[in-house]
Amino acid sequence: MKTKLQKLSDKAVYYLRIIGIGAFTGLFAGVVVTLFNVLFEGGEAFSQNYFAFFRNNPAFIPLLFVALFLGGIVIGGVLKFLPVLRGTGFSQVEGATQGLYRFKWYEALAGMFASSLFLVFMGLSGGSEGPSLMIGGACGDATGAMVREKDRRYAVTSGGSAGLAVALNAPLSGIIFAYEEAHKKFTPEVFVCSFSSVIFAVLVRNLLLLAMGMEIGPFLAGFAFPQNAGLLFCAFALFMAFVVSLAAVCFYYIFVAMYRVFAKLTFWKGVGRYVIPFLLAGGLGLLTAFAMGSGRELIFAVVTDEIGLFGLPLWAVLLILFAVRLLATVANLGMRLPACASVPFFAMGAVLSKLLSLLFVKMGMDPALSDLLVALGMVTFFMTVVRAPITGVIMSVELTGQFAFLLPAVICAAVSYFVGAVFHTKPIYEYMLDKMIEEVPPEREQTKDPAEAGSEEAV
Repeated sequence: MKTKLQKLSDKAVYYLRIIGIGAFTGLFAGVVVTLFNVLFEGGEAFSQNYFAFFRNNPAFIPLLFVALFLGGIVIGGVLKFLPVLRGTGFSQVEGATQGLYRFKWYEALAGMFASSLFLVFMGLSGGSEGPSLMIGGACGDATGAMVREKDRRYAVTSGGSAGLAVALNAPLSGIIFAYEEAHKKFTPEVFVCSFSSVIFAVLVRNLLLLAMGMEIGPFLAGFAFPQNAGLLFCAFALFMAFVVSLAAVCFYYIFVAMYRVFAKLTFWKGVGRYVIPFLLAGGLGLLTAFAMGSGRELIFAVVTDEIGLFGLPLWAVLLILFAVRLLATVANLGMRLPACASVPFFAMGAVLSKLLSLLFVKMGMDPALSDLLVALGMVTFFMTVVRAPITGVIMSVELTGQFAFLLPAVICAAVSYFVGAVFHTKPIYEYMLDKMIEEVPPEREQTKDPAEAGSEEAV
């Protein structure tokens, strides 16, 4: 029978092993995910340029749609051959960490890396954070292949956390994702593995970006918040949170309906349906450049008021842009393209809250508070759809680099969670995971949760 000293020694060795797995995974994921995001940004700039060419030279537009049509066929064939790539990346990693889904790390890493870059080069809407998370999770799974099976999920968890942290320069969000979204519970093991991985991954990211002469600041720098908003603003923010939450609920049910419709499209052996989001992206991209990419540029434009379309008044432009982003995001998510929607969710929330700020200013709100309202709208829309309030609040603070609105963000988080509960919305990535398992039932792991198994062994 082991003495207390022996048990303590075994536990120390166990945690050191978890830290080592996380650290090695963080180094691996930090390099790969940073490279992916640098290329992703380059792809966004490239697609913006050639779409501008077609807007200025309408005679060549048919060539654009031919290319998009062929692109849809290509990505459809890839997703038919590698179904693990269907989705944002969040669902796959969540399933892997919970023992509900398994994938081959080399297929997931190479496939998600290439297909996501292909989408952004073709001008489709979507962010890099989900693919980054899955690429990181695949890096973790590669590390996990060298350790015992019960530690493999920790490796995937640490890789996913590192991928998200690197993509958004949000280390705390990456750590919180590990237990709020991935494992759905907090344990010392989950914290230790994600913490060590995120630290090493973000350090690698910053060193690489500095070496390339690139900025390492907040993902959404540029917001300006006053230190004291006042009670009247709190009333405006509360009303905004209800309106934006209701809009997010509408988005959720539109997505669910279209998901079912798209699932019934089976022409050309199911490959042909992927032409739809590509052709839609072409039309929307020709209408406005803000329909393309992650939506980060749209958020910057909303904050700086550098936004316009066909000489229309600002309120009309905002309504059109919200409809455009909603159509693009629903199409991508409904078809389960390998592109994420988290930053697009922030963008839709930003547009809606900016629209409301125009009304509130006429009702007496200080115009200097518009940025604060936009930031709160971003986090409200995201949290209503994803149903991850802690991740949403911390992520919004890290993305903007501003802490002055932490308390109002918590209030908006409560409102979003309440509205989502009333209308029975399910976390969107969890919904997609359930559908993914229904469609392609994976080989389920027979081992118990490593947090339980590891703790039992350690003691």
